[in-house]
Amino acid sequence: MEILVCAKRVPDTSENEISLDSAGTDIERDDLVYSVNEPDNYAVEEALQIVARTGGTVTVATVGGEDDEEILRREMAMGAQQAVLISDEAFAGSDGRGIAAILSAFVRRGKYDLILTGVQADDGAAQVGGMLAAMLDYPFASLVNAIEVLDGGKLKASREIQGGNKEISEIDLPCVLSIQTGINEPRYVGMRGIKQVAARPIPTPDAAELGVDPATVGEAAAKVKRVDYFVPAAGKGAEMLEGDREEIIGTLIELVRAKGGLN
Repeated sequence: MEILVCAKRVPDTSENEISLDSAGTDIERDDLVYSVNEPDNYAVEEALQIVARTGGTVTVATVGGEDDEEILRREMAMGAQQAVLISDEAFAGSDGRGIAAILSAFVRRGKYDLILTGVQADDGAAQVGGMLAAMLDYPFASLVNAIEVLDGGKLKASREIQGGNKEISEIDLPCVLSIQTGINEPRYVGMRGIKQVAARPIPTPDAAELGVDPATVGEAAAKVKRVDYFVPAAGKGAEMLEGDREEIIGTLIELVRAKGGLN
């Protein structure tokens, strides 16, 4: 099975103190530590596990610039056989639709049975996977937390739905799935593994090679523009109850009754 995983390089929230820039229209990006988007990492691990069972190859692709190559090498060290950096100055500032259009042009150049994305990236919109499927006219499922490859060019996908329930769907290949965190346990990647793939070539197709009209992507063509960031006002701190168990229970009951929770 030929699997493509779409990945993104994002600020690592475990390594950074995130603050707003002076204009309030973006986060302060100077000196940030970046890493692969966490849900995308789960998607790569799932692709590797599927290929281990069925055979085939895993390709990881990202839309970005020279700095984004680092996440591709990390995913190759994880086990992906190929990586592609889709890069062009015309792509800068693309919204979700623009990124999906760029990725769809890349997909049409290959023969992929399955395309995986993370459930969402740092902007939280969770749009690219669904838009990509629509542009390719492929079946799509989101929030996928289990995959079983079936005979006859089909797979079975389990996804989360409201109330903690699961929905099981049988889907024809090729298709696009967005992967939920927790579907697996991504394997550890050390510096030794990254050094071993440091010299492997990474193709960098641009707009011309993909047949993408620069006027249809990038900041000028974006239909969604980020206009403001803000930090929510701090709420009241938690009230810590003191005393023995009976006293705390009595106080808690009175607090709940005062809030209208008990009649």
